[in-house]
Amino acid sequence: MDAALAEARKGAAAGEVPVGAAVVFDGRVVSRAHNETIARRDLTQHAELLAMRRALEVLETDRLEGATLYVTLEPCAQCAGSIVLARVSRVVFGAYDPKAGMAGSVGDLLRHPKLNHRPEVTGGVMEEECGGVLREFFEARR
Repeated sequence: MDAALAEARKGAAAGEVPVGAAVVFDGRVVSRAHNETIARRDLTQHAELLAMRRALEVLETDRLEGATLYVTLEPCAQCAGSIVLARVSRVVFGAYDPKAGMAGSVGDLLRHPKLNHRPEVTGGVMEEECGGVLREFFEARR
């Protein structure tokens, strides 16, 4: 989660909503990313999607079975759907997102019983630190 938090802080410094993600495989961080929706003018450029794309390239594969995705904010519907399709084995997130979170807050796409893949999910890890980065970012904008 420390790698994801470092990415979130990079995103904040770049003016992006500070969400960071890291993919770990075989005990090592294989990719990391932060939101780049503003820089790329593309609302699909969320930290999770960027980190997963980079991990697929590094691992030279089309699935992330055996990988853990660490992300500072509970994944949204777009990211949760991609996590399921990529077959990520485990998702660990920091802050809950009561407005858009799809790992239990608004819905639970990651563990929907009708889906053919459901990752293990752990939420609230380093929740205060992850939420604090977001709070500071938005307080500075007000």
